[in-house]
Amino acid sequence: MAAGYFIRPAKLEDIGALTDLCMRSKQSNGYDDDFMAQCAEELRVRESWVLEDDFWLAETEGGKVVGCIRLSEDLSAGTGELETCFVDPHWQGARIGRTLFGRLHETARRHGLKRIGLDADPHAEAFYARMGFTTVGRSPSGSIPGRSLPRMELDLSPEDGMERQDT
Repeated sequence: MAAGYFIRPAKLEDIGALTDLCMRSKQSNGYDDDFMAQCAEELRVRESWVLEDDFWLAETEGGKVVGCIRLSEDLSAGTGELETCFVDPHWQGARIGRTLFGRLHETARRHGLKRIGLDADPHAEAFYARMGFTTVGRSPSGSIPGRSLPRMELDLSPEDGMERQDT
């Protein structure tokens, strides 16, 4: 346990709290209600994410979900995709994101992944860069026609600098 929260696997009964967290965290980047309505379906947490992916959450001692991270994997290709990563706006700066990334890295290495990709929210690009990701291009938004997102990748080779997560 770290600073009033702990990390655990997501459960089906967490879906509502996780969806609420994703929406609140995304909107804290300054997006208006119209933008959020367009993103709502893409941000809605699904049962399959909990059942099929590596999905963890950060929970307070009082039972509030304050962060989450989700990794889907293609083990045959040795790659993964960071699909979901959000921290409650009131808990940002409490190292929840870094702690969740520790779990992501641990799982990726245990499963022998060589690379993790992600389509980043532009407001989170600098955070992902601090976590070791490099911007490699642009990807179309899954919610907003004509909008593109930074495409980022993390090389998990032994000399990838994963130890930078404490910087």
